[in-house]
Amino acid sequence: MDYLKAFICGGILCAVGQILIDKTKLTPARILTGYVVAGVLLGAVGVYKPIADWGGAGATVPLTGFGFSLAKGVEKAVAEQGWLGVFTGGLTATAGGIAAAVIFATLMALLFRPGDKR
Repeated sequence: MDYLKAFICGGILCAVGQILIDKTKLTPARILTGYVVAGVLLGAVGVYKPIADWGGAGATVPLTGFGFSLAKGVEKAVAEQGWLGVFTGGLTATAGGIAAAVIFATLMALLFRPGDKR
């Protein structure tokens, strides 16, 4: 049942993104950024936690989950360190994802020789 919930939750997030691509003039980069910001805002007001609890990886793996992790990290760091946590909490909570993105991007750049299409 957990797999089905994750599939439904992730599928809804992907469907919303596809609808935004098809029906608006938003670029994919703006939509992806909007997903991160939506995850932060929904996490900050306490709406995303029940979604993540229900949807599991279907809610935590997409970019909204990254934004939710940022908000959760900042909240925890502010509780522990005060206002300094605003600057350190998000990076601490998402360091694994950020490091993986940098490592895999570097690996792909070395393997596939990126450049402008002509």
